Amino acid sequence: MVTKVPSRPAAPRRPLRVLLATGVAATALAAVPHTAEAQATADPKSGPATLTVAVSQSIDSLSPFLAQKLTSTSIHRLAYEYLTNYDAKDARTVPGLATAWTSSPDKLTWTYTIRKDSTWSDGKPATAEDAAWTFTKMMTDPNAATANGSFTANFRKVTAPDPQTLVIELKKPQATMTALDVPIVPKHVWEKVGDFSKFNNDKEFPIVGNGPFVITDFKVDQYIKLKPNKSFWRGAPKFDELVFKYYKDGDAAVAALQKGEVSFVPNLTPAQADALKTQKNIKVNDAPGRRFFAIATNPGAKARDGKAFGNGHKALLDPEVRKALFLAVDRTTIVDKVFQGHAVEGEGYIPPRFGSYFWKPEGAQKRAYDPAKAAQVLDAAGYRTDADGKRLGKDGRPLSFRILCHATDPNDKAIGKYLQEWWGKLGIGLKVECLDSVSDPWVKGDYDLAFDGWSVNPDPDYVLSIHTCGALPATPKDSGATDNFICDEEFDGLYAQQAVEYDAAKRADLVKRMQSRLYDTGYMNVMAYPNALEAYRTDQIASITTMPSAAGNLWGQDGYWSWWSAVPVAAEADDTDGSGGSTGVIVGIGVAVVVVAGAVLLLRTRRRATADDRE
Repeated sequence: MVTKVPSRPAAPRRPLRVLLATGVAATALAAVPHTAEAQATADPKSGPATLTVAVSQSIDSLSPFLAQKLTSTSIHRLAYEYLTNYDAKDARTVPGLATAWTSSPDKLTWTYTIRKDSTWSDGKPATAEDAAWTFTKMMTDPNAATANGSFTANFRKVTAPDPQTLVIELKKPQATMTALDVPIVPKHVWEKVGDFSKFNNDKEFPIVGNGPFVITDFKVDQYIKLKPNKSFWRGAPKFDELVFKYYKDGDAAVAALQKGEVSFVPNLTPAQADALKTQKNIKVNDAPGRRFFAIATNPGAKARDGKAFGNGHKALLDPEVRKALFLAVDRTTIVDKVFQGHAVEGEGYIPPRFGSYFWKPEGAQKRAYDPAKAAQVLDAAGYRTDADGKRLGKDGRPLSFRILCHATDPNDKAIGKYLQEWWGKLGIGLKVECLDSVSDPWVKGDYDLAFDGWSVNPDPDYVLSIHTCGALPATPKDSGATDNFICDEEFDGLYAQQAVEYDAAKRADLVKRMQSRLYDTGYMNVMAYPNALEAYRTDQIASITTMPSAAGNLWGQDGYWSWWSAVPVAAEADDTDGSGGSTGVIVGIGVAVVVVAGAVLLLRTRRRATADDRE
């Protein structure tokens, strides 16, 4: 389904929850062949049609084995196929590189049928051997498991008996096997790589892939360019070129949109969105978001070998201090004043968009804004104020914290000022440290607090896994997969249970209990769930698909639908025979399902923003 460009901005619509679970196993899914209704190209007289997307986040790596930032992983979705994909309409699992899958009765062996019509952009066929090599490399080389190692941690063995058959053997059941969100790479290219920790895949272009686009050029903090993959099995994209152009300043990106220099801008501020709504040829998309905005507390950075590092403030190890800070954050003001109503007050870790997993505290557990109670908590815990009203730590020195702030995010700066005011009334000082990149101090543990946030996916496994003890770096010199160095035995136990639970209701309950535990520890203070505020030029993009198609986002999708489906205005105007150019493309995929009792199909996708940026 396509979101057509209306004459005026459409009102926000509520999204659909995206979890598929059945009491039987979906053992084969055959996609109805996709045909685009609009295959027109740009008017030759006006030159090639280029779709330019403004981004504010740097590329951390073009290696699928290292990349963790949202911009990077979004580009990998365009360049490489995954085993499965997610329908744009409702995010149900649909075939990707795999056309069908079955599990053994004990759910320890999964067999995938690999499609015959997928080829690498250098002309070689994409086969099960490529998938087996990708997963095995992640299992055997720690440097290849940096970005997606949690997907293969439970794998025992991966083989390819023939070009169209992939077999994955597990150590124990894994409830997320129908959504292994890992880019499959070409073995014949990547087997030549030496040190995976240093190879960023950014020296030779075009980069060989089998997705809808091919990466053709890249300049750090300038741009990344892609061309349509003409041999893509689902059909080539309509634009002649896709460019992601870097803008450090959000206002500069909006100005470029107004001038027609870029086609699309994500992550608008409410003020920018309101101003653009009155602009000719610009459509603002304001939809419920899929990420949360939070304060992360340094719980005492440490590695799996037990060695502590970093310089986090010791007072934050006291749960009573964290509780007091929690009580002194006014979420209503943040939503009304900072986000100007384009957000929902934060509570649990999973946004309300994902209904079955959404959790919120009730009764005495809930920490509503109550500065008087916050002061009482600190007093009772022995943190007294001196004659000047400054709150003193157990060492007798005034309490003063630092919070890492993203220099490119106006929300960080605005909320930072409120926190200085609110916590200042408690006698606690706060230094807002706004940096172009917060990654270095973050991974070193050199912070007290930080503005944090992740884009959550239909299946929450990944964003929960980053708070497990296993995600900590092996030693202080390593990076690990942790978000915030949290290591809690109770949380880990619940995570292990949900990972093998195939009953949807029972698994959802475990996920809610994990959020409850995370809330109680006070290491993560979820303040808001921001809307997706983005805009594009209707005189450049004739039609484009949101996800969910009924009321969703364009940037950061669980798939490649937005940029793959986008139709240039010139292409639509060229459709003079009524063949469908004016209706854009159809992205919803019909799926025929063959079911066998005893198995289950669960969605799991990961799309994350890192500590360095939360696009």
